[in-house]
Amino acid sequence: MPVSANDLIELTAVAAVEPAAAVAAAAAAVARKRPRPGERRVQILQTLAAMLEQPGADRVTTAALAAKLDVSEAALYRHFASKAQMFEGLIEFIEGSIFTLVNQITEREVSGQLRAQKIVSVLLQFGERNPGMTRVMVGDALVHENERLVLRMNQFFDRIESALRQVLRAAAEASGSTTPTVDANAQASVLVSFIIGRLQRYARSGFKRMPTEQIDAALRLLTA
Repeated sequence: MPVSANDLIELTAVAAVEPAAAVAAAAAAVARKRPRPGERRVQILQTLAAMLEQPGADRVTTAALAAKLDVSEAALYRHFASKAQMFEGLIEFIEGSIFTLVNQITEREVSGQLRAQKIVSVLLQFGERNPGMTRVMVGDALVHENERLVLRMNQFFDRIESALRQVLRAAAEASGSTTPTVDANAQASVLVSFIIGRLQRYARSGFKRMPTEQIDAALRLLTA
């Protein structure tokens, strides 16, 4: 936790009396301060996501998570009612991050085709930059967890497919298609399958095969 201005003032004042020993004691006191409200929740979620990035992390137990944070399991449950709720926190972060970007894309871009390409790109880029979250998105990290978590991630991809259908229908209409809805539905389904496939390959390759590999060429073919 960063040292506040007040903490620095206290450190300086004590150091004027007994320089070495006082600074060490005061610094230790600052380090022992409890996290601010909400900070511990964030630390728990960040640590859980980091543990999911590790090889062989098929199932992260609350005991292992507590040990990593150097707290008791009871301390975890003061912030989350269950481990499922911790995973829900990660899913909320995924949803909030992605749909904020999707909304920005649909507001800023005029071309339906370009909107679709950018939606796919931001999803794959997000997964690439957040390997632990990728394992949640594709369900690998949820295999032994509450079934509602898998359902929620399925609903996430349903929402992505719906967003893609809307922008692709506009693109199909602009290109003069006589069946814009049929075309858009089929293309959106293919794009979501492509997203999930790329993310699964990334997770199951130990995060070695990048999901954005040759992305521009792939998207040109899939949204032609």
